[in-house]
Amino acid sequence: MSRLVCPACHRPLALCLCALVPRLDSRTRVLILQHPSEVRHALNTARLAALGLLNAELRVGEVFEDLPALLNQPGYRACLLFPGEGALPLPQFADQAAGQQTLLVVPDGTWRKARKLLHCNPLLAALPRVSLEPGLQSRYRLRKAPQAGALSTIEAIVSALETLEAPAQFAALLKPFEALIEGQIAAMGEQTYQRNHLNPADR
Repeated sequence: MSRLVCPACHRPLALCLCALVPRLDSRTRVLILQHPSEVRHALNTARLAALGLLNAELRVGEVFEDLPALLNQPGYRACLLFPGEGALPLPQFADQAAGQQTLLVVPDGTWRKARKLLHCNPLLAALPRVSLEPGLQSRYRLRKAPQAGALSTIEAIVSALETLEAPAQFAALLKPFEALIEGQIAAMGEQTYQRNHLNPADR
């Protein structure tokens, strides 16, 4: 017998996070392109981000046929949140886009899946790339970051918005994310968490 699932946050009804999800407005429009492999992941932070932001949209797929329309939003200049060679720091991009709001395109998936989204959608690969400030630390205690400064999707979006729209704060978006992590830790048991996810120095 399958468990009843919340249609909004996709969590089991007994673990629904919707009461913690804010409804935050932003000048920046956020377009999250999620690889299908992430949809049923227990730690689907992209959905939480899309639920909590009024000016955000979540699309799922590998090839996005309507990408030209999604990217060509009047009054917005699109950029791809993806680190690497040639990526501009977000403040520098914002300065260059003076007079226009930012359309922040965020691929959601493992690094390999995110690169596949770029490969399958040449328009994405052609966008100017932007990066977050270096040295950020993830609160994602259930995954080992593949590289220094790697954040979950929702953390990356919060950091980007707080950079683009300072002094506005978007930390409320992380409340359901943190509750999600605490719930996963409780489900696995504290001993299992400490054994498998903590560094020896932190135990």
